[in-house]
Amino acid sequence: MARLDAVPKAISGPSGFLDDRLGAGNFLRRNLRKIFPDHWTYLLGEVALYSFIILLLTGTFLTLWFKPGMEHVIYDGSYAPLKGVGMSQAYASSLEISFDVRGGLLMRQMHHWAALLFVASMMVHMLRVFFMGAYRKPRELTWLIGVVLLALALVEGLTGYSLPDDLLSGAGLRITEGVAISLPLVGTYITFFLFGGEYPGTEVISRFYSLHILLIPGLLLALVGAHVVLTWVQKHTQMPGNGANNRNVVGAPLYPAFMLKAGALFLFTFALIVALGTFAQINPIWIFGPYNPADISAGSQPDFYMGFLEGSLRLMPAWEINLFGTSYAGTLPLSVIIPALGPMGAIITGLALYPFLERWMTGDHRALHVSDRPRNNPHRTSIGMAAIVFYGVLWLLGANDELSANFQISLNVTTYVGRVLVLVGPVLAYAITYRICLGLQRSDAAVIGHGVESGVIKRLPHGEFVEVHTAPIDTVEDSLRSKEPVPMLPVEKDSAGIPPKGMRGLLGKLRAALSKWYGGEKIPLDNSRGHVGVGHVGGDGDALSADRRQPPEPTR
Repeated sequence: MARLDAVPKAISGPSGFLDDRLGAGNFLRRNLRKIFPDHWTYLLGEVALYSFIILLLTGTFLTLWFKPGMEHVIYDGSYAPLKGVGMSQAYASSLEISFDVRGGLLMRQMHHWAALLFVASMMVHMLRVFFMGAYRKPRELTWLIGVVLLALALVEGLTGYSLPDDLLSGAGLRITEGVAISLPLVGTYITFFLFGGEYPGTEVISRFYSLHILLIPGLLLALVGAHVVLTWVQKHTQMPGNGANNRNVVGAPLYPAFMLKAGALFLFTFALIVALGTFAQINPIWIFGPYNPADISAGSQPDFYMGFLEGSLRLMPAWEINLFGTSYAGTLPLSVIIPALGPMGAIITGLALYPFLERWMTGDHRALHVSDRPRNNPHRTSIGMAAIVFYGVLWLLGANDELSANFQISLNVTTYVGRVLVLVGPVLAYAITYRICLGLQRSDAAVIGHGVESGVIKRLPHGEFVEVHTAPIDTVEDSLRSKEPVPMLPVEKDSAGIPPKGMRGLLGKLRAALSKWYGGEKIPLDNSRGHVGVGHVGGDGDALSADRRQPPEPTR
């Protein structure tokens, strides 16, 4: 009989091989038994990682065939409708990849779908981390790296989207140029750096190509590696309950459990992207034709991750400030500067600063390894939902022309409604989410105070019909009782009436007010509204133990 504590041969063999040559056997043996939490939400970041790997593989294939030049050529390829049409070398090579290279169209579409999945999974993963408070000490640096990764992914998507030099991507590139040149002081320098002169110039595709395949992927690869290493060292946060606390890790080992799950998820992600690339057409550049600054396509929309910037540009009123008369040199086009920098700056800056602002408000400097349930920190959850609604309104109104055309609504009406919703929507989302969180906390308190509804109706001796409540299962009760009040700063004055250090002055008073608003217990778990114990019916506490000792009488 094999010993239960024996090391499996699949681990001991490689460990011995490496230990004999590198002295790394103990390291490998120890880390192959590293424990990972089991909850499915921890795999959302894995989807982003696997999408990034697929992006690198498909992008390498496309690099072998793509020609990043803007030299004028006459198309003579397989796509008959464009034969004899003048176009850039970049667009011609994109058509060649699509129609003449074996598997080229599949790789193009897989690359595009993988890019969308990469950004989408990063967003969902970041929302999971935010709502569960997994960005707190000691994971602030991991969170900041994630924020930078998201910003770089958006820029990487923009540069890649522009490379085919078709009419649709050219329209987006024209918007990019307009935004860049509107920036005060540095706008003309940025434009010259990207375009090499007057728009569209002859250098933008080659410069975007260098950014897209070399500089930004190098930064992404380095930051992804740092993110994974930090996650490995600091461990994942754990879901509350099931015996999890700040001193242990509850889950399954890396080998074989997590490896099997991760491998299966990679294959599933790969299969999904292959299926989308095969059956779901995306970015059919041959339909749009080559880019011409004099042409524009109706109803053109960017990829989803740039939709909120498109919406902010469409909703912003035509404001500008003339500093020195009416000359262009003294004009600040607020209708471009504000939507270009405002939403992106607010979202990215807010994400980067939030862990430190929360710690400043709560004074919580503990190392936390257990996640919060979103309902247990209602203000954080409400702030997150307000940001989602803000983003969603801008994203939706990026297609205000399509909304107007399909629903037969005036374009002015959709624009004015969007301007109201982008301000009122986040406030409503905050208020509604906060009330929902408090309601869910009351529901948790009711489960602790009353038990779980069993569906069994019992008739009491005096004729009253009541539903019998039963105790929740251990895992549910453990999860509910893991709730802790949101920390608050001590704001009590001493015997001399002097506030604590750090609570004095205008900034200190603001900090104290924010701490009182943000922290504290909103709905205590023992708020049972006069009821006593699990399964309590009526007002008789003895009925509780009677209900739990013997089965209820059937309803007659």
